[in-house]
Amino acid sequence: MKDMTLYINCCVRKESRTNRLAKAVLQKLGEDYTELKLYEENLRPLDLEKLNRRTELIERGDFSDKMFDCAKQFANADTIVIAAPYWDLSFPAPLKNYIENIYVTGIVSAYNENGLPVGLCKANYLYYVTTAGGPYDPTYSYGYIESLAKIFFGIPKTHLVKAEMLDIAGNDAEKILNNAINSVLFD
Repeated sequence: MKDMTLYINCCVRKESRTNRLAKAVLQKLGEDYTELKLYEENLRPLDLEKLNRRTELIERGDFSDKMFDCAKQFANADTIVIAAPYWDLSFPAPLKNYIENIYVTGIVSAYNENGLPVGLCKANYLYYVTTAGGPYDPTYSYGYIESLAKIFFGIPKTHLVKAEMLDIAGNDAEKILNNAINSVLFD
């Protein structure tokens, strides 16, 4: 069976620099990919009704409802590429909504007899791609995703691909972005 790369695109702008950088990563991976455009998915935060329904289904072990489709897609991907611009010291809200919707015990994660998380995802690699107008601090964006991937999803390797300082007066944003694109390397 052919490997499946899942491209989680959280870029709203058509001319997104983050999307350009992510496409370079995808090209370097050299694989076909399935693109999930978060701004077109209309994923909503969990409200009381949806949370209760989801909890009931999880407790029954019934993952046939379409509300679990994104979680199953994420768990079954061989490689994951997330593209999210650095906005207001983090990533855009649709990515948080996505995480909230895919974090399903029994699909992406489970808990062992000691109450510790055990990841159920198939992927060995998660690439987090971002661009920033100023200096980039990974604490509340990549750092958060990296922790989820390694501790809760069971994805052992993560890689940050970034271009920063793009909107600083006097900087050549196109040159910075092209340098980042040309230096995409994988471990």
